[in-house]
Amino acid sequence: MFEQRKIAFIGSGVMGEAMIAGLLRQGMAPLSSLIAAEPRSERIDELHAQYGIKMTTENAEAADQADVIVLSVKPQSLSKVFSSVRGHIQPHALVLSIVAGAPISKIADGLGHAAVVRSMPNTPAQIGEGITVWTAAPAVTEQQQQMARRILQALGEEVFVEDENYLDMATALSGTGPAYVFMFMEAMVDAGVHLGFHRSVSERLVAQTVRGSVDYYMKKKNVAHLAAMRNQVTSPAGTTAAALYYLEKAGFRTAISRAIWAAYERSQELGKDAKSQSPEPHS
Repeated sequence: MFEQRKIAFIGSGVMGEAMIAGLLRQGMAPLSSLIAAEPRSERIDELHAQYGIKMTTENAEAADQADVIVLSVKPQSLSKVFSSVRGHIQPHALVLSIVAGAPISKIADGLGHAAVVRSMPNTPAQIGEGITVWTAAPAVTEQQQQMARRILQALGEEVFVEDENYLDMATALSGTGPAYVFMFMEAMVDAGVHLGFHRSVSERLVAQTVRGSVDYYMKKKNVAHLAAMRNQVTSPAGTTAAALYYLEKAGFRTAISRAIWAAYERSQELGKDAKSQSPEPHS
């Protein structure tokens, strides 16, 4: 799909690099189709040595001939990106944003370009095991949607939604989700050390327990509900029943639910702040 098209990455941080690596690893795009803009010379040298990708310090140079422009910068850098890229986007080009909290309207107004896809990837995307929720502005064509889908598949799985409001929900659930899992795992590891395991052994036990549980769920999800799988492990008056009783008494479910809701509310606040700070459209 991208043999005759150019993909420009404005910003080449962790997620930008994950996309570049995924596209090359899966053979979705040839090296000649990719270019990345990055202000730091040491980062330019690092990425060029790692992937052989063409690099530049100028955002405008990367954007000039691109069919797809991937915005992979930090939210606080958007204003500078807008001023450097505006006027250098081809009329047929697609803008694909992975910038957290930046609504489509802010990006479209800032760039003076209507064909914008907004997406929310998560941390496992760095190893091609992420999941990205995304949506598209009305100006995005079916062909451009297919291009966006292919690029996001370089990060793992992808889910398209019609309503941009779902991006705030995805931020709270899957975007922030790995942090909840890591904290849960950390607590389990610490408990294992408290019991008497060496930390390395406890980490191994916890990591494989979580991985195996997820793999088991993925294989059985069409025939058994999560609650049924939990019940399989829970013998009457057994150790699991004792542990689950304590978790319920401590408000484990409620704490998780409220944490995700708090993240959702914060995502909405950030989106409103971004809209209020959007530059006025240029005449």
